[in-house]
Amino acid sequence: MKKYLFIAFLLCTSFGAFAQKFAYVDTEYILKHLPEYKSALSQLDVASKQWQQQVDQNFSEIDRMYKAYQADQVLLTDDMRKRRENEIIEKEKQAKEFQRSKFGPDGDLFQSRVKLIKPIQDKVAEAIKQIAKSKYLDFIFDKSSEATMMIYASSSYDVSNDVIVKLGYKPGTVNN
Repeated sequence: MKKYLFIAFLLCTSFGAFAQKFAYVDTEYILKHLPEYKSALSQLDVASKQWQQQVDQNFSEIDRMYKAYQADQVLLTDDMRKRRENEIIEKEKQAKEFQRSKFGPDGDLFQSRVKLIKPIQDKVAEAIKQIAKSKYLDFIFDKSSEATMMIYASSSYDVSNDVIVKLGYKPGTVNN
């Protein structure tokens, strides 16, 4: 009797596993179709280039100050040498702090990225969620994610174009 119950249990659980529906999306492909994503990336690129230019200028100034100090070092008194060394060290601290404030983990670039990109990602996630519900899908994987590894995926399960249509754009017209 226990044997029959165990077999019945195995059959029921295996049928449940076959009933699950899977699909995948390629968020990179989807995001390339969104003009607001391209606009956000170009805004981030402009800001990043401006900040990097300022960082480069700061370090060039430090380099210039250090070379001038080395050239004048022989002629300076101990007091003047200490003062110039402290000026260079202080300028270097300021430059590193500026660089960290712009490009660090909590820097302006990261904050801008969150502010500009997160709403777009949320919009895509909501569209994916709606498609999953309408197609009765249990799981949707992201093909472009490094964490998800798919060895094979039939294109019949790709719902990326459905997401693009749901967002109001036309599949196949990538914004460059």
